[in-house]
Amino acid sequence: MSAPDPAAPAGAPAPTNGDPVSDPTADVLSPLHDEHVALGAALTSFAGWQMPLRYTSDLAEHTAVRTAAGLFDLSHMGELEVTGPQAGSALDAALVGHLSALAEGRARYTMIVDEHGGVLDDLVVYRLAPERFVVVANASNVAVVRDALRERLTGFDAALDDASLRTALVAVQGPRAEEIVASATEPADVDAVRALKYYAAVPATVAGLSALVARTGYTGEDGFELFVDAADAPALWRALLAAGAPHGLVPAGLSARDSLRLEAGMPLYGNELDSTTTPYDAGLGRVVRLDKTDADGDPLPFVGRDALAGRADSQPARVLVGLQGLGRRAARHGYPVLASAEAGAAHVGTVTSGAPSPTLGHPVAMAYVTPEVSAPGTELAVDVRGRAEPVRVVPLPFYRRPR
Repeated sequence: MSAPDPAAPAGAPAPTNGDPVSDPTADVLSPLHDEHVALGAALTSFAGWQMPLRYTSDLAEHTAVRTAAGLFDLSHMGELEVTGPQAGSALDAALVGHLSALAEGRARYTMIVDEHGGVLDDLVVYRLAPERFVVVANASNVAVVRDALRERLTGFDAALDDASLRTALVAVQGPRAEEIVASATEPADVDAVRALKYYAAVPATVAGLSALVARTGYTGEDGFELFVDAADAPALWRALLAAGAPHGLVPAGLSARDSLRLEAGMPLYGNELDSTTTPYDAGLGRVVRLDKTDADGDPLPFVGRDALAGRADSQPARVLVGLQGLGRRAARHGYPVLASAEAGAAHVGTVTSGAPSPTLGHPVAMAYVTPEVSAPGTELAVDVRGRAEPVRVVPLPFYRRPR
């Protein structure tokens, strides 16, 4: 998610930084694996799963999501259910957000950090009932998040259940997403699905199957994510493809997902976020609720609070910025950012994600740079394989969908 959607995992290089090396013998197969094979997808090893990288072309799939809709398999994501009378209080103590204040049927983007404030993962948490939450984690971090939550729930009347392998997740993203999902939804549930606000969820019957339908996504477009039992995933996938065909929907893979989230300025764990990065470094300090209190008005402690409180009002050593390429060559993950295009220019940062932008027609990148060169309009350069390519600091996101 986001707010960024935490749907992209970190166990392999981002597709726009070069295709990950396929090793199907080591991978978990998605419940939709046979569907992807039937559609001729190029499959790749990603975060311990074999997932579709693309079906036709990266450009065609990216463009379909911006202009019509794309269908994504997100079954590699983790779903961790936290239940019990103190489930909300336990999550308040475990995560940086104030989850006990979350209304039933709503979702929140948040993070789990270590005691030093470093990000272990970014998450989306859904409150499905007063005593039932679902924490959605990035694929390669499921074990880390699960183990940390299990430890942090100690002493609370709350239980943790890892439902990841029992749950499939598919997403319909794009300006036609609502029409497509509504057309596949049982008539009694259509109004509730259409009325969903951003970061809200509702149970519904879609294609005759029980689903949790959430209005969330990781592309910068309107869209829905549908959670179903793993055994129901193929039927749902085929029904959504059929419902979406008249509206221009196409299946889309990890490569398009990555270029879409980059245009939307959404962070990827392992690129913009990791355990050496605090939420404040990434410009996401808004998700840290230092002000959360209990029913008596006393401050609620949580893991990493003291470290983050010490960083809240201080100038970070590095700032996450957007970079617009002024030439044709795209910056990529790990490339050095330079103070200028002149020979011998000082190194002032590092690119975290970069690619040509199909929507905007020029290269874009995100990078951590020193504060003194972080103002929008600042002209810098990126060392692209030994050649200094000019770039300009611009506000994030690069792309906002038309309203």
